[in-house]
Amino acid sequence: MIKTAVARRYAQALFELLDPSSIEATRGTLDGLGQAMKESASLRHVVASPAFGVDDKITVLTELGNRLGCPPAAKAFFAQLVKKHRVAFLPEIAEAFANLVDRSKGTQHVLVSSAIALPSAEQDRIKARLRDTLKREVDVAFQTDAALLAGLQIQIGSRVVDSTVRGRLNTMRAALTRE
Repeated sequence: MIKTAVARRYAQALFELLDPSSIEATRGTLDGLGQAMKESASLRHVVASPAFGVDDKITVLTELGNRLGCPPAAKAFFAQLVKKHRVAFLPEIAEAFANLVDRSKGTQHVLVSSAIALPSAEQDRIKARLRDTLKREVDVAFQTDAALLAGLQIQIGSRVVDSTVRGRLNTMRAALTRE
């Protein structure tokens, strides 16, 4: 919880510093660095280890940022993250920043999970229905999860609408074990 609150504050500060023309480039850079932090044990080691100095850590992040098309303001931001020992929060900061960008554009990110891949016509129908229901533009990502068995699970922000067979079975199990 504290990590999320700190990430939101840093993301908000960066968002307010940037001019509108560099917001999307910064979003891409943050997404790339956040993903790299999640996937690369060696990168996590470099930014967390006291064996590497502050300048070394800043150089690594700046070089990665350059490869991802990072604007100058974001490079200074990465230096502050290193100096304040907040680099480990980078994945959460990237997510919070993406939420701020979506909110500023009036777009809602939605994740739709199904047991099997949905045909494109069905995906379009779901997108249109979500756009009408939420009364805003939606950025819908579709994923498959065979464990759902059947039905859809829709995640809108922190809210989850679960109409899957697995969800219903879990609800039934919980009701039966309470009694």
